[in-house]
Amino acid sequence: MVDSPKKTMQLRLNVWRQASPDQQGRFEEYDLSGVSADMSFLEVLDLLNEQLSAAGQVPVEFDHDCREGICGSCDLMINGQAHGSQQRTATCQLYMRHFRDGETIVVEPWRARAFPIVKDLVVDRSAFDRILAAGGFVAVKTGSAPEANSIAIAPDRAQTAFDYATCIGCGACVAACPNASASLFTAAKVAHLALLPQGHPERQQRVLKMTEQMSAEGFGDCSNHGECQAVCPKDISIDAIATMRQEYIKAIL
Repeated sequence: MVDSPKKTMQLRLNVWRQASPDQQGRFEEYDLSGVSADMSFLEVLDLLNEQLSAAGQVPVEFDHDCREGICGSCDLMINGQAHGSQQRTATCQLYMRHFRDGETIVVEPWRARAFPIVKDLVVDRSAFDRILAAGGFVAVKTGSAPEANSIAIAPDRAQTAFDYATCIGCGACVAACPNASASLFTAAKVAHLALLPQGHPERQQRVLKMTEQMSAEGFGDCSNHGECQAVCPKDISIDAIATMRQEYIKAIL
């Protein structure tokens, strides 16, 4: 028995185009046919760029790397939502089966002062790197790797630390927050190490340095809207922000 060919969709993409940080940006519409429901959203952008290249036009710049929901580089606003409408999903994991045939899809970059646009859908997220460089690491001498079970850590504590460590630094939390706050990202890094004994020697200076750098980068303050948790592809809880605040109060006292 021969399988019948799969139905394809037609879409209209309303994509933000901006040639450089200093030039005025605008939305441009593109009609796209032959879109399979099994395609990821990034594959649709690939298809669009093939179409643009064939017509002698400039392809759309967008960030991507692993395409497996690990690297966090596929940072897009899709129909006004960071990474699109599917929860716990990065853009590269968003499939076209969640869209309707003939639908118009608006695609734009993260909108935050601390994430300046480089070109089209690409933004500069190096502010996150500088926050991590300020203290998101363990610098104490630990010697050779100890036996895995030599340091007793309660299972629930270890699991929570692991949950925070899954942050991929995509910036969806910043893009979704009405204040463009980086509190969830910073808190995930602070809380991850605060929960583990390896992070204790530097825990006070870590939270002070990282929150100071976060403020210096121009991110807004957290006002507990909870949008960051709602769009996080790794479902990181805003409980991390509470932990960071506790660490900060202890450090300044």
